[in-house]
Amino acid sequence: MKAARRPWLGVGAALAVLAVDQVSKWWVLDILRLVDRGPLVLLPVLDLRLVQNRGITFGLLNGSGSIGPAVIVLVAIAVVIGLGVWLWRTERTVVVIAVGAIAGGAIGNVADRLRLGFVVDFIQAHAFGWSWYVFNLADAAIVCGVAALLVDGLVDGRRSAEPPVGAWHGPGGKER
Repeated sequence: MKAARRPWLGVGAALAVLAVDQVSKWWVLDILRLVDRGPLVLLPVLDLRLVQNRGITFGLLNGSGSIGPAVIVLVAIAVVIGLGVWLWRTERTVVVIAVGAIAGGAIGNVADRLRLGFVVDFIQAHAFGWSWYVFNLADAAIVCGVAALLVDGLVDGRRSAEPPVGAWHGPGGKER
C-alpha cells in the first residue's frame, strides 16, 4: 500500500469502530432498553447488563466528583491527539489499523461522556464463577488494538534481532 494512503486506513478503522460502538450503545439504550428490562442472558457465559460507567477503565475514579469527568475527557482527547500523530508517522499497516481502532474506541467513550455523562458498558462475559468487568465494543477495540501493537512489537523485535541472511558471523563463518 502506498505510504500516502496508509494513514487514511487508520482513519477508516477509527471511524468504523466509532460507528459500530455508537450504534451498539444506541441499540442497547433505545431499542433493547436494558435500563427497563434488566440483564439479558445471551449464552451461559455471556450477558447483556447495562452499567453506567462514570469512572475510567474498570470503574476507577467513579466517585471523583465534578472535576473527574472533565479531567477524564481532557486526558482522552490528549491521548487521541497523540494517537493521530502516531498514525500519521508510522509506516506499518498493522500499526496504522491498531492505532485507528484504539483512537476510534477512545473517541466512542469520550462521546458517551460528553453526551450522557457516563460511558455505556453492557457486555459481561463470565465462566466458572468468575466474571470480567462489564465493557463495550469501544473497550474491546482498544484492547484488541493494544494486543495487535504488542504482538507486532514482539514480532518486529525478533526480526530486528536476527542477523541478516548471508551475514558474516565471525572467523570461519560460524555464528557467535
